[in-house]
Amino acid sequence: MTFVSSSAFPIPFHIPQISPLSSSSSSYYYSSFSYSFSNLRTQIQSSFSVSIETQQHFPKIDTSFLTIAESFYEDELWAAASLRVRSFNDFSPDTFGLRDHIRFLTEREFEALKERVSGKRIGFKRVSCINASILLNHISNLSDDLCSSCKFSSNGEERIIVGSLDLNQCLSLPDEIAGTKPEAIGADTTRAYLSNVCVANELHRNGLGYALLEKSKLVAHDRGITDLYVHVAVDNEPAKKLYMKSGFVYESEEPAWQARFLDRPRRLLLWKGLSST
Repeated sequence: MTFVSSSAFPIPFHIPQISPLSSSSSSYYYSSFSYSFSNLRTQIQSSFSVSIETQQHFPKIDTSFLTIAESFYEDELWAAASLRVRSFNDFSPDTFGLRDHIRFLTEREFEALKERVSGKRIGFKRVSCINASILLNHISNLSDDLCSSCKFSSNGEERIIVGSLDLNQCLSLPDEIAGTKPEAIGADTTRAYLSNVCVANELHRNGLGYALLEKSKLVAHDRGITDLYVHVAVDNEPAKKLYMKSGFVYESEEPAWQARFLDRPRRLLLWKGLSST
């Protein structure tokens, strides 16, 4: 399953078709998982980017080797940008200059991601990039492209980013309907949105999307966030099921005219209240 969170910053992403088992919204691993689990418009995707793979077999991985954590280093952010480009786009292998085009998209997302994480994006209190990664030697037989494009080094070990999302502490995301909670002064510090939620296509149905969401809720809670939102395409059933399983509920939806104007599927806004204790 591929999970993708849909709020977007300017990046030329064509959101691919949604696959029945994808979901990404926050990268949290818990219990047995290690807690170090880190338009050409700059866009934050906020729904699931899932490709439809009805009869496809999804290999199982040993999640005890997963790490979910916030990422700060450039090689990790580059790997996350690479995963997002391959998750949010449906590339034809026959496309002329495909490699250069993918590199261009990755560089744009990488620069935009660095800008957000460094606090340089106006209107955002804080943006965290949360990634799920696994040791290279545990998935090296799955996909050469995934292992080469989403690789980084940590403590002398080569790891692959297999899931990613952004936690955006702000009042609203560009071109997205805004949440209404909390209504008190200071909502810019206690309201947040998940976006760019994605899981590697090859590793759908391993619970990575749910784990990312749980981790993001923990990070948000630690930052004093009380109200967490995520946008999801109205016809993205796998993503909606994932978010609702994680405790999100319907709050509002995008007007049809706005979706037509932005040339995209209409979005729902889902909300999750976080305990302040």
